Amino acid sequence: MGKWLALLLLACVQPLHALTVTDDLGKAVRFDRPPQRIVSLMPSLTELVCALDACQRLVAVDDYSNHPQQVRRLPHVGGMEDARVETIFALKPDLVLAPTSSRALERLRSLGLKVLAVEPRTFADVRRVLQLLGPVLAARDGEQVWRETEQGIAQAARELPAHLRGVRVYFEVSTAPYAASESSFVGELLTRIGVRNIVPGSLGPFPQLNPEFVVRADPDVIMLAEDEPAARIETRPGWNRLRAVREGRVCAFTNEERDVLVRAGPGMADAARLMVQCLRGKAAGVAR
Repeated sequence: MGKWLALLLLACVQPLHALTVTDDLGKAVRFDRPPQRIVSLMPSLTELVCALDACQRLVAVDDYSNHPQQVRRLPHVGGMEDARVETIFALKPDLVLAPTSSRALERLRSLGLKVLAVEPRTFADVRRVLQLLGPVLAARDGEQVWRETEQGIAQAARELPAHLRGVRVYFEVSTAPYAASESSFVGELLTRIGVRNIVPGSLGPFPQLNPEFVVRADPDVIMLAEDEPAARIETRPGWNRLRAVREGRVCAFTNEERDVLVRAGPGMADAARLMVQCLRGKAAGVAR
């Protein structure tokens, strides 16, 4: 009887939420209770926290987090390369969410802060991070958020007319030019909505391309994540010969739209809708 009473008392004093999770760098992090003061150092992580109904627990975000609207009012504490560690420490967070590529990781940990290093880069990553953060935050089921995201992407794909399926697309992330290949989450989105990406995954997720590569591929539609004037595009070597340029099949997204398109997170359904809107508006006259 004494043994069972002792076990019962021990169970009563143990934290109800106690769990240990492993981040993307293999670090085990223990939580005795759901974190209430969170700092996010990546826009997609900020959006994932909010999708899990824990937006009100954010006390600071990185300089580029701007969605949802309410996070714009929070202190902004730098980015992957220049996170303001002292400012973060002063906020007394009980969790810092940081990308694995952040230069501040070790410094933050050395100050005794609880850090989860996670970086969603693909569809599988987004689902995995949601499944990890759901129990940690004890707010909303991460798997349910993922199902809703997938349902939104599938709905966008259904809105693409059948005659546009298989259209060949070039998606440019920035004007270096860096492109989104088949192996990037942007490339995964293009595949999900039913079009073909001219940039193979073998080049890496976001390769820097020679402009001649695009000229040789001659895509049906060009999507630019940066709003670049059409006149400037035509000055690129050989681009004035591209049918997509000559026939106006170029979508130059706004800065706000770009933020949706280039973040792997719960906004991917909105990104798919933007892609479909582009195709419906620009690719209608593509000869197949």
